[in-house]
Amino acid sequence: MRTTGPSLSRLPAPRLTGLGTGVFATLLMIAAGGLEGLLFDGAPAFYGTVFVLVCVASALWVRPRELFAAPVAAPLAYTIGQFFAGGPGDGVSGVLQNVFTSLALHAVWLYAGTLTAALLVLTRKAVLGVLRRRAKNAQHRPRNP
Repeated sequence: MRTTGPSLSRLPAPRLTGLGTGVFATLLMIAAGGLEGLLFDGAPAFYGTVFVLVCVASALWVRPRELFAAPVAAPLAYTIGQFFAGGPGDGVSGVLQNVFTSLALHAVWLYAGTLTAALLVLTRKAVLGVLRRRAKNAQHRPRNP
């Protein structure tokens, strides 16, 4: 019986490096921050939702050897994106005040996205370990005719 819905085999293979994960997340958060600043007049739910989705994508698309780069890059990308979402400030101190105030007031989104990325990375690491162990056991198992 064939399924007509989307399958896991259609998802792109994990190919982002650790640095690529950071760049990917940062660019998307800059775009989300700019869009929030321009269109939504400071809607933190939009920015936070985009952040959680970016964390999920980063954690799923990073290469297996560099899995732990996704939860590390996520908070950095969130913070950089806040420079574009914070709104106009009076000089450098005003922009920094907007960024740090936003980080303090909307930390739940930062924690949620980072925790999501960490849990996905840990799950992927465990699955890869199980698959590696099965392959190793299958290799050492004598074959009986």
